[in-house]
Amino acid sequence: MIVTYAEIDGFKNLSGVSFAPDPKYNVIVGANAQGKTNLLEAMWILSGCKSFRGSKEKDYISLDGQKMSSAVKIQDSVREQKITFEMTKGTNSQKLIHLNGVKQRGTRALFDVFKCIAFIPDDTDIIKGSPEKRRSFIDMAASQLNPVFVMHLNKNNAIMNQRNALLKEISQKNAPADVLEIWDRQAAKEGALISWMRSEYISRINEICGRLYRTISGGAEELTLEYKSNVYKPEDFEKPCGEEAEEQYYRKLRETAEYDIRTGSTHSGVNRDEVAIKINGVSARDFGSQGQIKSAALVMKLAQAEIYMKKSKDAPVVFLDDVMGELDENRQRFVFDMIKDMQVFVTTPNENALLPEIKGKILRISGGRITEEQDVSAHRE
Repeated sequence: MIVTYAEIDGFKNLSGVSFAPDPKYNVIVGANAQGKTNLLEAMWILSGCKSFRGSKEKDYISLDGQKMSSAVKIQDSVREQKITFEMTKGTNSQKLIHLNGVKQRGTRALFDVFKCIAFIPDDTDIIKGSPEKRRSFIDMAASQLNPVFVMHLNKNNAIMNQRNALLKEISQKNAPADVLEIWDRQAAKEGALISWMRSEYISRINEICGRLYRTISGGAEELTLEYKSNVYKPEDFEKPCGEEAEEQYYRKLRETAEYDIRTGSTHSGVNRDEVAIKINGVSARDFGSQGQIKSAALVMKLAQAEIYMKKSKDAPVVFLDDVMGELDENRQRFVFDMIKDMQVFVTTPNENALLPEIKGKILRISGGRITEEQDVSAHRE
């Protein structure tokens, strides 16, 4: 899969941006706060995923603007497709999303069409951040393989919101406690399925992460990932997910129901799961060095890309946002060797900091506009 054309206007500081990317490497060059990351973000949101920077949709439009638009044409193994995303500001503000000219009700359809993987400096939060960061990474990566997973995640979140609201009502004597069982049955069905999908994905990514981390560490260190379910034991996942698994999940919710009512929140289930990441058997979050944490996060993203490549006929598009300059030459070469069959967009303040063998296109950006397009090989010769 490659992006063949991109057109962006009014997204944060970007104005009148349009270009035809190189099918291999696109190096986006500029000083800080000129729009390099905004350019990647404007394309990324067309994948149906939330902003990798955590931006809210209302912040997509520039402070002094009234409208933003972002559009890409992508070529997969079957055909060329076009995605457009438009928003307007004001009392009648609206969001318009079109796929091949057909209006979409939301971003759900985009997730099946435009597959991207972003490497950003904040990826280290996957290792050192909260359990929610690790759950979110696994859920997004697993959803790329099976977009139906998104539906189950959204349904579970809706059930949890309803359950938590009901807990507060019960604690205030505004609702009967037996109503909670209705929501627990629904939560058990979705939670069991999510648990099995997470377990399967973590098992797959663990094997690849181990191999890649041994390579990047010169065989000196071992990286392992382990799913810590709030409900199930590791041996439970050796059996298929069915009625027995749902009943086990339901019993766990009932066991903590009294405590949940007192506190007004749910303390059991997939929203409390953890992914244990260890280097040589020791918690990377608690004891990993800065270098180990960066390498572990990088390896997890590369493993995500490899898993997707094996599953799909189309390679994902890769966004490298200001991460290559922090890597030494050996690690840069390791990364680029892993993504050599993918279209890459990389941001940097200095293109000379990248490996000399990279050939493609340079896009110089200043004040939110592309000021120059240049062939990389011509620049370096």
